[in-house]
Amino acid sequence: MMRFDIHKHLLNFKIPGGTSRGVLTSKDTYIVRLFKVDRLVAIAEFNRFEGLSIDPLPSYLDKLKKSVEQLLGLLDSVADLNDPRIDGLLQENSAYPSIQFGLEQLTLSYLSITSPFHLFDSPFSRGKSSISINGLIWMGDSSFMKAQIEPLLEKGFKCLKMKIGAINFDEEYRLLKSIRDRFTTQELTLRVDANGAFDSKSVLSVLDELAVLEIHSIEQPIKAGQWQEMARVVEESPIPIALDEELIGLKNIESRTHCINTIQPDYLIFKPALIGGYGAIEQYRSIHDQFWITSALESNIGLNAIAQYTATLNPTLEQGLGTGSLYTNNFDSPLLVANGALSYQNELPWKIQF
Repeated sequence: MMRFDIHKHLLNFKIPGGTSRGVLTSKDTYIVRLFKVDRLVAIAEFNRFEGLSIDPLPSYLDKLKKSVEQLLGLLDSVADLNDPRIDGLLQENSAYPSIQFGLEQLTLSYLSITSPFHLFDSPFSRGKSSISINGLIWMGDSSFMKAQIEPLLEKGFKCLKMKIGAINFDEEYRLLKSIRDRFTTQELTLRVDANGAFDSKSVLSVLDELAVLEIHSIEQPIKAGQWQEMARVVEESPIPIALDEELIGLKNIESRTHCINTIQPDYLIFKPALIGGYGAIEQYRSIHDQFWITSALESNIGLNAIAQYTATLNPTLEQGLGTGSLYTNNFDSPLLVANGALSYQNELPWKIQF
């Protein structure tokens, strides 16, 4: 007989994180655990991101409980995620992408033959390889942003991503230029993330300036939902355009295909909890093959699920999986960031405490 529990866990930032949606000092998430008697047999994170997720808030917890109960009735008779009954349950949750992703995690965790934390077998999950990741420069005033750069370089990151659009762009440009003046594109990749901060008229002049610095790409230069305007920006931009928020809220292969075919972006950015989990990523990958995967401020439980899947795709670009060290009260795990890469150190234990 299986039972489950649900814990709402408040993650506290070590340093407030500045985004285009304000400054974050904490973030909540849900951890679901399955037990047989007192033995942990599965664990997953259901990461509803307030202000960014489309998951309806008033009905969220009830929907989460009901969906986990439905999954429990299936787990002993399924072999993998391809089971039509699992697919049907995921489709029932199309309005709750974080629940879709959490259910996928729970299924793989339960079916694992080694550990509830080993969802995918790869050299990464066996501790034999690592995933190159970008270092993130949070928004803030220029002195705060500048202070973040040197520690990231000292930690060996070969790709930095800076969030822009929060302060005067001239100041942001000077920060980026100060980095580029020190490192060539062969030595350091620079990405920027606008989170939709610019309008479609002014953004092209911003893109022209960024091109001088040989910026690798810009994420979501204008607000999501303006497909024709975004298509024009992509066509006229001197630097590659990556879609991020644009992918949130698209629930099926038809809408996803229509979006990508209309905009024709250079890259897609996948945040599983926001777009519908592994299944959504697989659909997008069938449409567009240039992408990277990013965590959405998950705890180490969700980050682990994202990283292990990412490793199976043999990524060549730097991924956005460096958020595990942001919190004062994250769960102890085998995940380790060193020399600009994320690795899984099997000799280190998981410690789940609430």
